[in-house]
Amino acid sequence: MSDLLYKNISNYINLSQEDFNQFTKPFEYKKFKKKEVVLKEGDYCNFEGFVLSGCFKIYYLNENGFEQTLYFAVEGWWITDIDSLINNVPSILNIEALQDSEVLMISKNDKEYLYEVMPQIEKLFRIMNQKSSVALQRRILSLTGKTADKRYLEFLEKYPGLEQRITQQQVASYLGITHEFLSKIRRKMSLEK
Repeated sequence: MSDLLYKNISNYINLSQEDFNQFTKPFEYKKFKKKEVVLKEGDYCNFEGFVLSGCFKIYYLNENGFEQTLYFAVEGWWITDIDSLINNVPSILNIEALQDSEVLMISKNDKEYLYEVMPQIEKLFRIMNQKSSVALQRRILSLTGKTADKRYLEFLEKYPGLEQRITQQQVASYLGITHEFLSKIRRKMSLEK
């Protein structure tokens, strides 16, 4: 199916080509156009998607109606609303394509089936979920304990080259600051060079 997916899961477990082919059988290849919504707040999430190309933002609307971006998913990242998926509750998140994108999608039922017939797949997703929990914890600590300047530098490190693919408004939403404040940070950093 995809060399990128094989490379991604090889970071966590070893699968023979035969096992990889069995693993990828239930995945469905989908294309999304720029601005197309993959998941809307209030809907139930019953999928996980592996990004082959393009970029997505995963966000929610805060009490004031402003977008707060949790993360961006680029090539090699996964998209889902884990709370909605696991707990079968309406999503509070939105997932939107920021560029024309290609994704391999797997349903919750197909993933559960893989757990039963391929125990190493349960190990794969357990490890990925653990790493995701660590990343979320680091994101919370960054948002609550670091200056906007440091959060911007972390963004640049975590998502190399992404700033050229998305708007400054989207970067600011991820950092939890206004677009104007981001402009000040960028000006300040360019003067320090």
